[in-house]
Amino acid sequence: MFGIGMPELIIILIIILVIFGAGKLPEIGSGIGKGIKNFKKATKEVKDKPDEEDTTKLESEKKD
Repeated sequence: MFGIGMPELIIILIIILVIFGAGKLPEIGSGIGKGIKNFKKATKEVKDKPDEEDTTKLESEKKD
């Protein structure tokens, strides 16, 4: 996992806890979760939606 072991993760989490405090951590976590969810949704929509150029190319090939 990017060469980060358990001790490094614990140190990072402690630093985040000191900087933001215990009250803000749930808000930060939910914000990150929503961001990841929206990103996955957007990438899925892009994969599912064919490009206009591709559909135009396919339609012109069908006519020939």
